[in-house]
Order: sequence, then C-alpha cells, then structure tokens
Amino acid sequence: MKTIGVILRSAKLMSSVAAEAATNGLPMNNVIRLGEGPSLASHAERAAAAALLAGHVISVPTDTLYGIAALAQNNTAIERIYEIKRRSSTKPLAICVSEVDEVYLWGKVTVPHSLLTSLLPGPVTLVFQRTAQLNPALNPGTDLVGIRIPDEEFIRSVVKSCGSPLALTSANISTKASPLCVEEFRELWSKLHTVFDGGPLGEHLKCREGSTIIDLSQPGSYRLIRRGIAFEQTSEILQRYKLCLID
Repeated sequence: MKTIGVILRSAKLMSSVAAEAATNGLPMNNVIRLGEGPSLASHAERAAAAALLAGHVISVPTDTLYGIAALAQNNTAIERIYEIKRRSSTKPLAICVSEVDEVYLWGKVTVPHSLLTSLLPGPVTLVFQRTAQLNPALNPGTDLVGIRIPDEEFIRSVVKSCGSPLALTSANISTKASPLCVEEFRELWSKLHTVFDGGPLGEHLKCREGSTIIDLSQPGSYRLIRRGIAFEQTSEILQRYKLCLID
C-alpha cells in the first residue's frame, strides 16, 4: 500500500508540475523545465523525489553535465540505468549525496573532514572503500564507491528529499558524448520517467569531461582515475594536505 501511495503522489505531482509548466509555455511531455520561481522549483523537486522513490529513472542537471539517476538502494532501478545507457555491467556507477556528512555513511573516509569540505560540493568524485550500508547489488565487482556532491542546488535538494543516495551517471548512451543540454540526449527521453531541463550547462566544451575522479581509498595518498574538469584545483588541495600521488 505504501508503494501504491508513492506512485499516486508521484502522478499527482507530475500532473501539477506539467499543468504549471503549460501556463509558462513549456512542453507537454516528460520534459520539465526548471523555472526560477520558487513554486515551480518546489513542485519539480518533489516530483523528482516521488518518481525516484517509486523506482523510476530520471534525468537531472549537475554542475558539469546532464546525468541520469535512480535510487542507489533499488536493484531494479539500477538495472534500468544500465539498460538505458547500454552500459557494460562491469562499469561501476557513482553515487550522489546531498551533504558532506553523508559521505561517511557510504564510504570509509581516509582524509580530514576539512579536505572533504574543500572539495565538496563541487565537480569532483571521491572514491573510498564502500561501507556495508551500501546496496551490495550496486557495483558488485568492486569494494570501492565513487561519491559525488554536485554544486547544483536542484539535485542536492532531490537527494535530501529522498533520504537516500542516488546512483548517478552521464545521460548518454555509452561511447557517445556526454550532454550539456537535454536536446543532446533526446533519443533517451522516452526511456526516462522525467527529464528535468535546467538549460545549457557550462561555458565551454571542457565541461563534457565530467567530474574529476580521485581515488582516496588508501590513507596518505591519492590516485587519479579521470582528470575531468577540476583536476588542477583538486590536485592543489590534495597536495596542500600532503597526500602523495601514486600510479
């Protein structure tokens, strides 16, 4: 009964958002433009959370590019992400949380809290040993997990409303370019419950590189997994904390 209630609330919220969107000339489909007004923004956040809690996959803007997201603790939703992206099941998914303190719930943090707050929120994915609380069906082939807190208010608010981390990856079919606007992944719209359109992202194509991914699973050192958009700034901070770069 609880699941049915969530689904009904999700449908009601989406109907409400669509109706309000229509009054602003927005498309009458599953693409919802994120408005600047607090009323529309609040409706969109609640609708996104309701869709995720009902087990759906949605698309959201981040601080680098557009991503697709689902509850990290929902096995069926995770499988759906892989189907949509045509992604190899051996490639892990990162998770997204809303606040720095939540990193400790899902990863075995090896660095000072002040280091985390220096990097997060921001375009950085930090990799740690996973904790037992994380869904074992998420990335079963590794004991590591990448954790993100995008510097983007909408997605952080949605995660907070869900009360659970999101599995997050770029909104594109694997091998294709990562998208900076929703039109660039139009072929996926029909496979997603809702596409939340925050407009074009980034001022240059470098944003397509996505977040910088740093492995911090070994105390006192770090390993670069992907340079991404924030490599230089991230390296400066890590060196300030006397962490050694390893191959």
